[in-house]
Amino acid sequence: MSRTVTIVLLCIIFITGIFAWMIFGNGSDRPRSFIIATGQTDKAAVLEVMEKNNIISNKTVFSLLASRLGVWNKIKPGKYEVKKGQSLWSIARMLKNGHLAEIKLVINKVRIKEDLAKLIGKNFEPDSAAVMQFLNSNDSLERFGVDTSTVFTLIIPDTYTFYWNTSLTKIFRKLSDAKNAFWQKNNRLAKAESMHFAPGQVYILASIVEEETNIESDKYKIASVYINRLNKEMPLQACPTIKYAMKDFGLTRIYEKYLFNPSPYNTYHRKGLPPGPICTPSPKTIDVVLNAPKTDYLFFVAKSDFSGYSNFSSNFAEHSRYAKEYQKALDERMAHKQTEPKP
Repeated sequence: MSRTVTIVLLCIIFITGIFAWMIFGNGSDRPRSFIIATGQTDKAAVLEVMEKNNIISNKTVFSLLASRLGVWNKIKPGKYEVKKGQSLWSIARMLKNGHLAEIKLVINKVRIKEDLAKLIGKNFEPDSAAVMQFLNSNDSLERFGVDTSTVFTLIIPDTYTFYWNTSLTKIFRKLSDAKNAFWQKNNRLAKAESMHFAPGQVYILASIVEEETNIESDKYKIASVYINRLNKEMPLQACPTIKYAMKDFGLTRIYEKYLFNPSPYNTYHRKGLPPGPICTPSPKTIDVVLNAPKTDYLFFVAKSDFSGYSNFSSNFAEHSRYAKEYQKALDERMAHKQTEPKP
């Protein structure tokens, strides 16, 4: 074999080795992700987004590889995740097979539609404006048995899994199915019926209890107070509904002037439950309402030691005494804060 032929063969082997390394061995230096938007699945758009997100370093090499594997006519829109060390070959096969990344939607306590819209818009293809339009459309919500006021009753706080480009209808269908499954468990429907409440009414009441306190033992008593008030057709007079009506959740003190807010969520001004929940209560708080004890309590007010616990009363005279004690302690605390030197 001549020297020239040997050199040519060595060059071929060397070049082949480089290409093999680029395709099979030049893995990602760290986990990365990229999104192929709906309507942007053509070759040029995909190569651009992959290069922009540092998924590939050489568009030409990946383009040839993807063409060889028949990738370009099989790409699905969505979010893709690349693992550390994943090769171009593996990435190309991921695109060809449509292995989309799953997105976790973690819903804890949400108070207003705007917050839910931001949460969904941040994680999925529909932006927050599109989510708000959906949440404010009775035509969109009718299929789930709710309206623009009661839409949050579909949501049982939990972690839900979707794909990035899952439609809003499918997202809310899954939430609705999970809600139905929740109510079918642990005798919840029967418990609600025995209280003469629909599940949605239990949910609304639980949302108020959720906002009243974080102390579980007090939640049971607070739920009993509100159930007793509803049964006696007394106004709930729930301070959290005033905060909701004013969209000011940082209020620490409810002044008398706030009680004249004309909002339908003002339970000082209107009897019965508000038209919808004021937050998404935890499953545990929903169960608190369903398992509320039988009491004769009609009133409660925070304890004057600021422990977070409340005093409960069955008559207004006792409640008035507790309320004055708390009011005095609160005035003294606020006066003390005003006289403290500023840092």
